[in-house]
Amino acid sequence: MIDFWIILTASLVATTTAILGCFLIMRKMAMIGDAISHAVLPGIVIAYYLTNSRASFPILLGAAASGMVVTYLIQFFNQRVKLQQDASIGISYTFLFAIGIILISLFSNDVDLDQDCVLYGEIAYVPLDTLTLGGFNVGPRQVWILGTTLLIIAGSVFIGYRKLVLTTFDPAFAAAMGVSVVLWQYYLMAGVSLATVVSFESVGAVLVIAFLSGPAATAFLLTKDFKKMIYLAIGFGISASIIGYYMADWLAGSIAGAIATIIGVQFALAFIYIQFLRKSRISETLENKVLT
Repeated sequence: MIDFWIILTASLVATTTAILGCFLIMRKMAMIGDAISHAVLPGIVIAYYLTNSRASFPILLGAAASGMVVTYLIQFFNQRVKLQQDASIGISYTFLFAIGIILISLFSNDVDLDQDCVLYGEIAYVPLDTLTLGGFNVGPRQVWILGTTLLIIAGSVFIGYRKLVLTTFDPAFAAAMGVSVVLWQYYLMAGVSLATVVSFESVGAVLVIAFLSGPAATAFLLTKDFKKMIYLAIGFGISASIIGYYMADWLAGSIAGAIATIIGVQFALAFIYIQFLRKSRISETLENKVLT
């Protein structure tokens, strides 16, 4: 049963991040998850200092607030200061991450808080933190939180799908049609911030980043149909969760590391397949020209 809960947790994160990751890949913002996962540090420290508690809800609020701050800074530097997207991401998250490190160093003598416990989760411990309702054990708390997050993200994308797609693929046309590109940018970033903050407590920051970028990038290599890209990304994420878990169990190694490795292998195989297919088509075209 422990195997089931761990794989389910990873699959829920994979599904949520795959949906958002496809939009990020097409917007050339794949590393926004990395930015948010590090930029939440000052919010977590401040929330802990104010409440003197490591309870999930205040920590989640503090992390979400920091996530929205870094989202605003990235948008501000990109739109107002006219910095490139990657430069905006780099300067924003390193600034907030550095503030978080300073806050930890200032309060480290008085509070039980360090960089590892606020940034890196361990998915193997998820089944140990269970939720009890009406005297019944209903499973790991993180599974319920991640399941609720998935429903929120999927519902939000479904509701705003047309405008999200329009502002992703043709922002100039969207603006001409009266659609607020900036508003839908924040709409998407709010979802990314929520998914990242909720997920890294259970699976760790590194695996969240891998899930946000890897499956979506692999799907992008294999199809140009955006809806198919989302479905493929979800499939790659879930399959990586299953294969990665059993590989980690076989090797007695890190589950998150094994899943991230499988994500990388999936991308490599897709790349090789595309290169082989492209060469085959070129050879077939040349052969047809020779015959005609």
